[in-house]
Amino acid sequence: MNQSEIDKLRQVQVSAQNHLIDGQSRPASTADRLDVVSPIDGKVLTSLARGSADDVNHAAKVARKAFNDGRWSKLAPVARKKILMQWAALIEQHALELAVLGVQDNGTEIAMALKAEPGSAAATIRYYAESLDKVYGEIAPTAGDVLGLIHKEPVGVVGVIVPWNFPLMIGAWKLAPALAMGNSVVIKPPESASLAILRLAELAHEAGLPDGVLNVVTGVGNEVGEAIGLSMDIDVLVFTGSANVGRRLLEYSARSNLKRVYLELGGKSPHVVFADTPDLLASAKSVAHGIFRNSGQVCVAGSRLLVEDSIHDELVAAVAAVAESMKIGDPLSLDSDIGAVHSQQQLEKNLEFVDTATQEGGEVITGGSQILQDTGGYYMAPTVITQVAQEASLTQKEVFGPVLSVTSFRSEEEAIAQANGTVYGLAAGVWTANLSRAHRMIRCIRSGVVHINTYGGADNTVPLGGVGQSGNGHDKSLHALDKYVDLKTAWIKL
Repeated sequence: MNQSEIDKLRQVQVSAQNHLIDGQSRPASTADRLDVVSPIDGKVLTSLARGSADDVNHAAKVARKAFNDGRWSKLAPVARKKILMQWAALIEQHALELAVLGVQDNGTEIAMALKAEPGSAAATIRYYAESLDKVYGEIAPTAGDVLGLIHKEPVGVVGVIVPWNFPLMIGAWKLAPALAMGNSVVIKPPESASLAILRLAELAHEAGLPDGVLNVVTGVGNEVGEAIGLSMDIDVLVFTGSANVGRRLLEYSARSNLKRVYLELGGKSPHVVFADTPDLLASAKSVAHGIFRNSGQVCVAGSRLLVEDSIHDELVAAVAAVAESMKIGDPLSLDSDIGAVHSQQQLEKNLEFVDTATQEGGEVITGGSQILQDTGGYYMAPTVITQVAQEASLTQKEVFGPVLSVTSFRSEEEAIAQANGTVYGLAAGVWTANLSRAHRMIRCIRSGVVHINTYGGADNTVPLGGVGQSGNGHDKSLHALDKYVDLKTAWIKL
């Protein structure tokens, strides 16, 4: 990857986009369109089909037909594997194109986007392609005159709703295991970051995925997302996004066919640093990168720094220094460490949190303001705020922006209480040289993931999921396959 390749792809005009249903590009049933505004410069990039309930219902019926006739669901595992592997190879071949398209859509810095989006998507699809012909049923320990078999069968039609921060990565976490198990899919990409998902689906068909198995309906959440939630033809719904939307999806399930709903709802993840951290500068860099990369728009972002009182000032100064050394700018420039905030609305929300934090007694050490206004895009300086109380808004509410709250503690018990002092439980980080303390923290922190002397980077071999109001179910690892299969018992009298 070099800058000239990126600039060349940047100049390619993005055509108006339609739904992809039954292998065909289809306009919305109402012919309505949505403008796609790039966070890089605030300009309209292209437009999308604005889907409706009619579009969702049509896509779901297409997916149901494809499932029932077995064009994919009854294909031999080795045949499904071959197509998924070809899909992964095509994603890698088109990786830079996909990354640039996504960055124009959501503002992630290109160096991160290339690895986290097409790179991660290809790896995830390959992982589940390799696993699908290694998933066995079971033989029950029955009496000698009975044979008990437990079959694992695809659930049918899966509805997928993904967020705008990493649509390819998170989309692949859901699409790959769902398709690997033989299901059909209807996916709603985020209305403000749909372009890369649409191209991903095109590549799936190019790889040989049968028509009707993967269908993409674009549009806004309270129209397309609601229709997916209420669909009688969708058996399982998987979602990553806000808690408010997650609650509505559970209501839609109750009002429709009681579809299973799996929710990943973000968090307010603590990054706990003890005075015996093995490397204070390394922990400072990890804390800064854990909250400021992608402008803090990461579900597992370490947005709360809990630091032992004796090293508070030293660590905060080191984190602030790292933050101030990061270059914020054009996300399609290889010189930029941090790209754009996703939208004007998100930027305004971030700045409101800063204002509220100062009103509640917090002190802004660095950042706290919009920058690069002359670009027309949405950029914010990495922000560190100290003296944040446990009950403060900045402690309790997810910002989803480059804003780090700092709170000090004096004992391990106090650190645990602070770490567990929110309704969330998605991720956490702990820095200590004490192995016993590390294991105690792993056991005591209520969180789906606990990092020790690092933050982020976990691959497909381990699950990602939360507790509390961070949701239910798990993405990644072989455990994710459980969401996309039904168990069927065969009880045979011999």
